[in-house]
Amino acid sequence: MHKDELLDLHAELVVIMEYFSDREEVDEDLFEPYRRLDVDPSHVHKSKSEHKHAVFVLGNALAGAMSEDEFSSAGRLGKRMQELADDAESKI
Repeated sequence: MHKDELLDLHAELVVIMEYFSDREEVDEDLFEPYRRLDVDPSHVHKSKSEHKHAVFVLGNALAGAMSEDEFSSAGRLGKRMQELADDAESKI
């Protein structure tokens, strides 16, 4: 994936995050690990690896917001996103 495509994906995931953030039943703390990264889709000066890591961390949080438990489809997806986030972080 090219960096510009990754930035587009990152921006779309942020829109989805904002949707879930507005819902009362979703714990706002789910998105705190992503926010602590301080990598925003508009930060084009950040590396592709940093954005990739942010996408996986955000994907994990979104899967957590949608999952009922760790064995649901979203729960399994969240677990995989965490593995990918860990791998991406090691390459920064």
